[in-house]
Amino acid sequence: MSLIVRIEKDLGSFHLRVRFESENGVHGLLGASGCGKSMTLRCIAGVVTPDRGHIELNGRVLFDSETGVDLPPQQRRVGLLFQNYALFPNMTVEQNLRAALRGQKSADEAGEIADMLRRFELTGLERHRPSQLSGGQQQRVALARILLTKPEILLLDEPLSALDSYLRWQTELELAELLDSFPGPTLLVTHSREEVHHLCRTVTVLDRGSGEVSMPVKKLFSAPKTRSACLLTGCKNFSRAERISPNRIRAVDWGAELSCADADFDPAYVAIRAHHLEPADADGENVIACRVLRVVDDAFSAIVMASTPGGDAGASRLRLELPKEDCPPLKIGDTIRLRLPPDRIMLLKEG
Repeated sequence: MSLIVRIEKDLGSFHLRVRFESENGVHGLLGASGCGKSMTLRCIAGVVTPDRGHIELNGRVLFDSETGVDLPPQQRRVGLLFQNYALFPNMTVEQNLRAALRGQKSADEAGEIADMLRRFELTGLERHRPSQLSGGQQQRVALARILLTKPEILLLDEPLSALDSYLRWQTELELAELLDSFPGPTLLVTHSREEVHHLCRTVTVLDRGSGEVSMPVKKLFSAPKTRSACLLTGCKNFSRAERISPNRIRAVDWGAELSCADADFDPAYVAIRAHHLEPADADGENVIACRVLRVVDDAFSAIVMASTPGGDAGASRLRLELPKEDCPPLKIGDTIRLRLPPDRIMLLKEG
């Protein structure tokens, strides 16, 4: 089973341009708020019509601007889980599930609903209304209602964002088990890199309406291509870059020249993750002499903010994260030398 999406839509503040393909498994759409992730889901579901493009699900054309195909939502066999779950507030759990079967031929409606109640651990809550349920229970009702429609694809719009933090982990585990058993593709919209890392097999990063090339999740975190993608994976150390030679660059904001892996493009930025920086005992290759600006005692680690020869503000600073037991005793104003291992340096394109 597969999903093909190539759409454009003018949203006023930006132009949405999304192109990706997804096979079975969970594909993530990762991006900051307002970048077009939810709009992409609504276009696939048929709730919103793109200006132009093509959407195809398992060989069926759902939308094509050139041929005039635009199937209504009820014919697309798409299960869309809204961010707030969109349960009917005046209906009980059982009535919400029964609503999914309206207009469908079901030989055993009661049996199907009872099966979903058991599967989603909702037995005993049949007569509860949404206001009487926890956030996790509401999500399970919404997912059960979607699956009763027998969709070919699941579209999940920030499915965990409405949950309190203490519920999110358990609900994420339950969601992972459900998605593992779903036979078709799933599209997960999120701004959380943790959710993408835990739940998705492949991912497309959206930035101001434009989608980057889809890639495996592991590759996104190990070798992001652009600054925006790298930011979304949690990296906090960036500098503008200038190429000196094939395997050497100047980190403009850090005021340093660095050896790095070869690249077949001229990087606009250089980056390194905070936990990949290494304290060094002396000057040397890829070692930057810094001055401690602040030491933050986190729950399980020590975070050191340090100025570089490039300055002590903005991108000129470096953030180092170490396990508490590995952090040397430091105070503001101390000199600390930080080594940037060449194989940990990320070279990035604009974007």
